[in-house]
Amino acid sequence: MGKNIFVTQPFLPPLEEFNEYLVKIWKSKWLTNNGQFHQQLEKELTEYLGVPYISLFSNGALALVTALQCLRVTGEVITTPFSFVATTHSLWWNNIKPVFVDIDPIFGNLNPDCIEAAITPQTTAIMPVHVYGNPCANEKIQKIADTYGLKIIYDAAHAFHVRKDGHSILNWGDLSILSFHATKVFNTFEGGAIICKDLETKKRIDDLKNFGIHDEVTVVAPGINAKMNEVQAAFGLLQLKYINSLIEKRKEIASLYRIKLHGIEGIRILDDIENVTHNYSYFPIFINKEFGITRDELYIKLKEENILSRRYFYPLISSFSMYRGLPSANLSNLPIAHKIANEVLCLPIYPDLRYTHIENICSIITKLA
Repeated sequence: MGKNIFVTQPFLPPLEEFNEYLVKIWKSKWLTNNGQFHQQLEKELTEYLGVPYISLFSNGALALVTALQCLRVTGEVITTPFSFVATTHSLWWNNIKPVFVDIDPIFGNLNPDCIEAAITPQTTAIMPVHVYGNPCANEKIQKIADTYGLKIIYDAAHAFHVRKDGHSILNWGDLSILSFHATKVFNTFEGGAIICKDLETKKRIDDLKNFGIHDEVTVVAPGINAKMNEVQAAFGLLQLKYINSLIEKRKEIASLYRIKLHGIEGIRILDDIENVTHNYSYFPIFINKEFGITRDELYIKLKEENILSRRYFYPLISSFSMYRGLPSANLSNLPIAHKIANEVLCLPIYPDLRYTHIENICSIITKLA
């Protein structure tokens, strides 16, 4: 196939359209610190996403770190081993002990039935992840949090514009964190955001992401520098003009995969969830023993054809050296997570992916079955 086909690729709008924003930035010489485009992007995103308040960040990892600071989370936080490492690293940077619990066997989200057994007197919060943008079991998780007086911070890095019953899932819990990394459905090169429900919380978040500076002479907290700059914000405004068509293209690609891979023994594919508006950020398949070769062998076979699929998320976070010594990282505590991590393979999906590429990917998989 010649050039590599990556698991994802950022959408880049026409350069001349972006230049119009850059000309305005050059004229204003306002490059960061809550400039015109920053303010405009916050306003447009709150409207588009259907959320009360949003605070923009230079990246999603710093948004996670700051969210924990904002809610003054300490002690232990119950979370998932099946995610990108930033989820758990944010806890480590706040001197918080992660406590891993197992995941559900279908979507790979935090299993609410495993949470209560992991709660101790030191537990202060739960940090679930909407894996691949599929909504967590929010009602069950919220009920547990209410019972034990715990905060909930959702890592919603995959969940841009995902809705359930017509409402944004970003409004769940106490805070939700988005990533606008180049690999995401909506990107600002790098970037991220915190979704919150009230103005006072937004003010605290905005102080924390700017060194804790409240005004010219007042510093209210030991904050960090996590501000989104004007170039990122401008790019986000331009991306937002295209986002509906980009999600629709992703939906078409996901539909093609489902049609062409349907019925292949040994491959499990996730269906759309009823009453959920998906963003099709990833297209995971799960390879079990009934398939002709192992997941890793398929991964290598595709790579030999310049198709760079990814094993999201393998290995588990709990398997990495800084976390595997934790009691909750034990294999016996996470059997489903280990099973899913050894089966999952995310296929390429992005708006510019060609039909011929999809045909070839599916043909290779079918022949190996």
